[in-house]
Amino acid sequence: MKKIFLVPLACAALFLSFNTVKKPVSNPEEKQPASNLAAKKPVLNPAANKNGWISLFNQKNIDDWFVKIAHHEVGENYGNTFRVEDGMVKVRYDQYGDFNDQFGHLYYKVPYSYYHLVVEYRFVGELQKGAPDYTLRNSGVMFHSQDPRTMPKEQDWPISVEMQFLGGLGDGKPRPTGNMCSPGTNVVYKGKIASSHCLNSTSKTYHGDQWVRAELIVLGDSLITHIINGDTVLQYSKPQIGGGTANNYDPKIKIDGKLLSSGFIALQSEGQPIDFRKVELKDLSPLKEKTRRK
Repeated sequence: MKKIFLVPLACAALFLSFNTVKKPVSNPEEKQPASNLAAKKPVLNPAANKNGWISLFNQKNIDDWFVKIAHHEVGENYGNTFRVEDGMVKVRYDQYGDFNDQFGHLYYKVPYSYYHLVVEYRFVGELQKGAPDYTLRNSGVMFHSQDPRTMPKEQDWPISVEMQFLGGLGDGKPRPTGNMCSPGTNVVYKGKIASSHCLNSTSKTYHGDQWVRAELIVLGDSLITHIINGDTVLQYSKPQIGGGTANNYDPKIKIDGKLLSSGFIALQSEGQPIDFRKVELKDLSPLKEKTRRK
């Protein structure tokens, strides 16, 4: 695995320090009508620090995020799936019965196009009863996603691109993380449209409940770079609508062949408990014109 050298500007603050907030914050399960979400005016993004980084997650609540869980309307945080405790976003299923394909996502309030994203995560606990076997120690962050408010109640995954997180299963077999999966989308890999739904990265396998630092450098509809613990593990380009896997979507949204130059960022819930302690972003919009001129 090679060390990243792409986009020096994006990596200037690669190892920004992080202070964990320990005070638990309650997040009661309340259904927020979709109409309220749609009418709510977006709040201005938090101020960037001197290196240009902003924290999308404030370590206190998820007021700046939308919840969308399959079989439920946008805004309904069924079973308090996404909650804030100990300064972290925790994905839990203790208020579920059978998982029942209730795939969920927590979306940041505004879309982005050119950016460097940092997410720190760890897998914990056991797979929820009824969740598919393939979701064991499996989660991810979606990007260039459709607006959750355009998703029908029964849609499972958003039309988006996923940086997939996987954990080792303790069976001695490699299981890389930082892969790419493409619900309702396609990407160009090694000069042609990738034929498979997922592309494996070159990362090592991470076992247990250790924290992993995942990074994305997203340059609109151009180059996408995946980084795990400082190593570049995957690159591809030209994300676009197409392919399968996403189900029960509004056909008006799925315009196959349309390049995806921006979209929403979302943390995933698909049956495996997981913690997220950092979600930070650096806007790389100044690189947009440079990329277009190439």
